Amino acid sequence: MSTTESYQHRFPNGLTVVGERMPSVKSAAFSLLLPAGAIYDPPERLGTAGVLAEWMLRGAGDRDSRSLIEALDRLGATYRVSAQSVHLGLTAATLGRHLIAVLRILVDVVRRPHLRDDDFESVRALAAQSLRSLEDDPGAKLMVELRRRHFRDPWGRHPLGTPEGVAALTPESVRQFHGAHVHSSGAILAAAGDIDWTALVDAVAELLGDAPPCPEPTLRPGPAGPARDHIAKATEQVQIGLALPMVPLPHPDSYQARAAAAILGGYSSARLFTEVREKRGLCYSVAAAYESFRDEAALVCHAGTSSDRAQQTLDVMLAELNRLCDRGVAADELETMRAGLKSSWIMQQESSLARSSQIASDLYYLGRVRTLDEISAALDALTPQSVSRYCGSLRRDQMTILSLGPRALVCPE
Repeated sequence: MSTTESYQHRFPNGLTVVGERMPSVKSAAFSLLLPAGAIYDPPERLGTAGVLAEWMLRGAGDRDSRSLIEALDRLGATYRVSAQSVHLGLTAATLGRHLIAVLRILVDVVRRPHLRDDDFESVRALAAQSLRSLEDDPGAKLMVELRRRHFRDPWGRHPLGTPEGVAALTPESVRQFHGAHVHSSGAILAAAGDIDWTALVDAVAELLGDAPPCPEPTLRPGPAGPARDHIAKATEQVQIGLALPMVPLPHPDSYQARAAAAILGGYSSARLFTEVREKRGLCYSVAAAYESFRDEAALVCHAGTSSDRAQQTLDVMLAELNRLCDRGVAADELETMRAGLKSSWIMQQESSLARSSQIASDLYYLGRVRTLDEISAALDALTPQSVSRYCGSLRRDQMTILSLGPRALVCPE
């Protein structure tokens, strides 16, 4: 049976390259993480990283915007540049034989974007339009605001920024952000699929290896909160969000945390779906998920319901959370969760693009790359007792509750 081959190389300027050859696929992909996400936005110009991500694709190196797109299309590449919370991310997938050619083009996007004044206003207008669209999606709006209240600043920021922050941007302020934050120090480039490791490292050395090292930016954490809040909005439905702290990914109990979140609301037979939707018919959509940064994480829950059922929906959600914490999980729930997580992880990793993203994430969060066998073994090691013990440690006194709709709900202190 074919097995994967893994490699890693660190350049003196702080760039780490990691690769995994997947003999069963003909595609190849890479994920480049640059330490230039929304957490580094200037406080008075929130949205800088998001605008930069779009602006960078408007021409780079010796190609204008049209020729850049055409060059990538000729190589059959799918690609994306996006601002995330922590990183500015570039991802691309193509046939293995074209990977380095695609990398050369997108490195120009990173190191030599045109960032012309003539393109700036249209890019900023797109960012402002995306922010306005949140007002038409109350569920998405609630989750943006829930994260902003629960996580400490700057980790609670949304990559889109704020209307005021985007309005305050200038071409020069965004170019300054690019110069200060888009560099190789702390960057991760992960490639997976039909890769030639030696050729890849040689190409990265040529394209990015000469970039000078830069000091790591200093972040000054600010406060979170408020822990109880309501956003008044004349909507037909009421949106409800809950968040409470969990251990982050580097912690040994992170598998227990992920299991607890999945059992509570991660699939269609999970507790919230069963109790809130199936048994009581309180809402159509309800879910819970585990979200993590390097140093903090949260269990995040969301439901959308009618105004007359909103209070009961919140009460049942809280009751199910309390039952999870006080009584733990059952063996059959754990088996369902384990089968679901294994299937989703394994199926995702059959894609070279998904695998490149996963190994980049592992390297950032854990400092190493996990194999699928390691993940499977860790899931197999979970027991009802170990997950229940972790559930009992959850800090419900640090929970954030947010609602959005015509009237505020009654929340526990």
